[in-house]
Amino acid sequence: MVPLFFVMFVANYMDRVNLGFAQDQLRADVGLSAAAFGLGAGIFFIAYAIFEVPSNMMMERFGAKVWLTRIMISWGIVATAMAFVNSPGTFYALRFLLGVAEAGFFPAVIYYFSRWLPDSHRGRATSVFLMGSGTATVIVGPISGALLEMHGLWGHSGWQWMFFVEGVFSVLLGFVVYRYLDSSIEKATWLTDEEKAGLVATIDAEQDARDAQRGSRARVSRWKLLADPQMLLFLWIYFAINVALYAVTFWLPSIVDDIGGLNDLQVGLLTSVPWICAILAVYVSGRISDRIGKRRPVLVVLLLVGGCGTLLAVFVSPWVGLGALCLAAVGFKPASPIFWTIPQSYLDARAAAPGIALINSIGNLGGFVAPTAFGIIEDTTGSTKGGLVGLTVVGFLAAVSVLLVRGGGRNDRARVRTAKGAAAPAPEAAPGVARAVPEPPDRRGHERPTPSP
Repeated sequence: MVPLFFVMFVANYMDRVNLGFAQDQLRADVGLSAAAFGLGAGIFFIAYAIFEVPSNMMMERFGAKVWLTRIMISWGIVATAMAFVNSPGTFYALRFLLGVAEAGFFPAVIYYFSRWLPDSHRGRATSVFLMGSGTATVIVGPISGALLEMHGLWGHSGWQWMFFVEGVFSVLLGFVVYRYLDSSIEKATWLTDEEKAGLVATIDAEQDARDAQRGSRARVSRWKLLADPQMLLFLWIYFAINVALYAVTFWLPSIVDDIGGLNDLQVGLLTSVPWICAILAVYVSGRISDRIGKRRPVLVVLLLVGGCGTLLAVFVSPWVGLGALCLAAVGFKPASPIFWTIPQSYLDARAAAPGIALINSIGNLGGFVAPTAFGIIEDTTGSTKGGLVGLTVVGFLAAVSVLLVRGGGRNDRARVRTAKGAAAPAPEAAPGVARAVPEPPDRRGHERPTPSP
């Protein structure tokens, strides 16, 4: 299932950020200022924030198979319609509708992982899934650049071809998702009955551990949990990550274009370089955080690295600045998957869906602030350097904020280690579930998988 979600996120992110490559042609044809373009790029996230929680609630009702298919096909249709933008009004309207259509996709997948995967595997799975966005940023440059070179074919602009072709791909992928996605563990035809029972028991045991740590197994009010002060920290940190990430994403083509003497395809190819570095960083950081069982230190380091990259880009030449932005991408891009493992472990399962949706919707408002602020700064100063300084401050503040978050390990539990042959005690079984006896650690000190009932 993880490769399927990976491909879905590639299409999702491509339709979201391809706007940055159409910037010059679109602004010239439609008559958009830098500020107007930034507003249109960011208004997507206003709709995303408004409809995120309702969308995730609907996913709980209709199931992941139906709802994720609906999301994909509807966003593909709106992305295709972007080819027919002819005024600032239609530009704003379609970007808003794209946010409406796409709302719920990311938190639905994160929630899906929380109900399918034990915490010990969730960091890697989330990292692989989010590598889809990194892969999209790598391939969207060359693909969009090539499509932009079709300018004038059959009387249409290159940006129209870009939106149309990439949008149709998402619509077709939606039908593939409906064919292969399973809504729950119990409905997975590729698992045996024993595997299903073992996986469900493991995930339920982790939920019991979270209940026990909070001192009660009683039902937790999701709204009371969402008012937890830790949630405010989650909202701010994810907001800061998105401010940094989307500012780099939307304005990187413009910054690369400052090098001069490049055509659309060459700009697209150079723009992919920072994201190739970021893909490797996403995978490596996910493996490291899973191995050490601690998320916070990894996240702090990534945010500091990203902030240093944006700060360096302010003071160097465009070519060296491209290297600095590689450093920024290596920091900010992996920060997102590492961050998500923390609230996944913290949130009660009965409040996970709305909790994840709330974090994602409010946090994604950073995607509105970043391009809008960058556009205003460019119109005012004629340069993006002021925006890069702002990103540096945001990255450093977010790193400090992570230190205030409680937990950040596997379900806030101590990691099981070998202690001269001592074995960890077995978790208390849920009512009606046979208690499993854990296997002793293997020779390398790693936990053996819990046998299925």
